Amino acid sequence: MEFRYLGNSGLKISEITYGNWLTHGSQVENDVATQCVRAALDEGISTFDTADVYANTAAETVLGEALKGERRESLEIFTKVYWPTGPKGKNDTGLSRKHIMESINGSLQRLQTDYVDLYQAHRYDVETPLEETMQAFADVVRQGKALYIGVSEWTADQIRAGVELSKELGFQLISSQPQYSMLWRVIEEEVVPTSEELGVSQIVWSPIAQGVLTGKYLPGQAPPAGSRATDDKGGADMISRWMRDDVLTAVQDLKPIADDCGLTMAQLAVAWVLQNDNVAAALVGASRPEQVADNVKAAGVKLDVDVMKRIDEALDPVVVRDPGKTAEGTPKGRVV
Repeated sequence: MEFRYLGNSGLKISEITYGNWLTHGSQVENDVATQCVRAALDEGISTFDTADVYANTAAETVLGEALKGERRESLEIFTKVYWPTGPKGKNDTGLSRKHIMESINGSLQRLQTDYVDLYQAHRYDVETPLEETMQAFADVVRQGKALYIGVSEWTADQIRAGVELSKELGFQLISSQPQYSMLWRVIEEEVVPTSEELGVSQIVWSPIAQGVLTGKYLPGQAPPAGSRATDDKGGADMISRWMRDDVLTAVQDLKPIADDCGLTMAQLAVAWVLQNDNVAAALVGASRPEQVADNVKAAGVKLDVDVMKRIDEALDPVVVRDPGKTAEGTPKGRVV
């Protein structure tokens, strides 16, 4: 396993980070989820990312149980706050002081830890003054409940404003967690340059584009039984944007490139996002322990300029680059 600094901080994390979105507490049974976490530990992964909203808090509980007994100081545990949880009342969502302070306590209880290494704003809250949100995060840090603060799917301007306030309040906002893959490159034009300037790293989710970049989905054919594209608990909805024949055809052109590199298509996809110097880690999930071992082989892989060019040529017609897509993903109001 390779390790990278997270933002302008002294915190090192595993460049392959285990995430349990869409799996723990929902798509896979708890014993299999625990096996996946154990496999991640065996492969040298020390960083684990979750969120209170995943499976309506169940994912945090599963992760806490799976990590019980591990030396806490050897782990980096990340979680998030924003989306509605619990009974989903009027204050059970957003980034108000009330919701943040209550949510961190719930997350720590479920994760069975006294602190998280990184506490992330899961989206930008347009209904709460940013000053209130940042002051609450500052207090969470001062109370020792989180060591660092991050954000997820914030625009470049939102990140800049957040970093400025965090400095005034005496804590570090060091990370951004956006979607990023060979197919979805919307952060490259604005978010990445701004983050580089401000000392913020990316922890990217969906580097394999919900599994499409594995090459297992073929144009003109039904999705394999049991795959994410057939999952009715959220997986099929998330992958639907890529289930077009033009995308699936272009992805098949990556197979000879992966073969030439001695990699699977999934490993090529994960290695590709890690070529970006502003990316500290690629989030990978698993529904089977062997998937963890497969993805970890992307750690430390260096792709030469010719390989990167071949990838661009294969995918260029179907790549999404519009930086405005990040702003489009900002909720227009709190979701209840």
